[in-house]
Amino acid sequence: MINEKRELDFFSRYLSIWVAICIILGTAIGYFFPILSKILNDIEIANVSIPVAIVLLVMMYPIMLKISFKEIAKVKNNQKPLWLTLIVNWAIKPFTMAFIAWISMRIFFSNFIPINLQTEYIAGMILLGLAPCTAMVLVWTFLARSNINYALIQVAINDLVILILFAPLGKFLLGITTDFPIPFDTIFYSVLFYVAIPLIFAGITRYVLIKKKGEQWFNDKFVMKIEWITPAGLLFTLVLLFIFQGDKIIHYPLHILLIAIPLVLQTYLIFYIGYFGAKKLRIPYSEAAPSAFIGASNFFELSVAVALILFGMNSGATLATVVGVLTEVPVMLHLVKIMKTNKEKFNFSNG
Repeated sequence: MINEKRELDFFSRYLSIWVAICIILGTAIGYFFPILSKILNDIEIANVSIPVAIVLLVMMYPIMLKISFKEIAKVKNNQKPLWLTLIVNWAIKPFTMAFIAWISMRIFFSNFIPINLQTEYIAGMILLGLAPCTAMVLVWTFLARSNINYALIQVAINDLVILILFAPLGKFLLGITTDFPIPFDTIFYSVLFYVAIPLIFAGITRYVLIKKKGEQWFNDKFVMKIEWITPAGLLFTLVLLFIFQGDKIIHYPLHILLIAIPLVLQTYLIFYIGYFGAKKLRIPYSEAAPSAFIGASNFFELSVAVALILFGMNSGATLATVVGVLTEVPVMLHLVKIMKTNKEKFNFSNG
């Protein structure tokens, strides 16, 4: 049973601060101990850093544990919120992100950023736009006092859609906005590795433990006990990333701000598309809130992982995905406040 009084914990509330600390720490280590960067760079297979790949794979596991396929079957009784999120996340969000990223880098910020980095930043932002939120949307739903169970259904179905659409949409959008040759199979196997494998293992774990201990024990004891792995793994990954990103941070500090601007604009745009879409469809507040949040927030763990495989640890694309982590918490907390302030506008007599 979900505790309705649960608030954003201390760690999650200040996630942007922890991310900033990891950026500083990783940059300092990379700058003062360049030999460490070389050692880590040598531990790789096919341009994939083995330490980072292991951490990313492990941090996906707690996210996938929360997916209940039994709950997905219940969606047939209340389909409007799900269709809204699917349309926003897959027919609108990737394309608006690609456009906003391209126009920001190629036109508005073209005098401040070298053209090769413009291309890499566009690619990273597109990868963020292709990944609707999973774990963090549950936190935003908690805070908004809305339907956590329906949010879980939306997360589960969007994760399944990611397996199908992430690779072809990524190939298409990266192909028309950047000069990089993007191999379809690389994107596909990245999603397969970082989504499908943890999903399968989590599904087996869920089935075995619920059968043995019960669903309440599984949710309240097991999942809550290991969910720290995801944010801890993310922060550890960021330290590793910025050991390689140090030169960009030192030489191009303005770039962090210039990447953040289109990401923030995209977040508010997608939120309000979901917000007004829910009002138009007369979706009650309990389902309208997660419907608006899931597209506005990002599955940044997946975006970081795919950026690493496609472009490498010291790429601008990877940096852009990390900036997405930095901006997300303060912006989403503001959107939660907006949603709660306008709760009465979603009281529809007919649902």
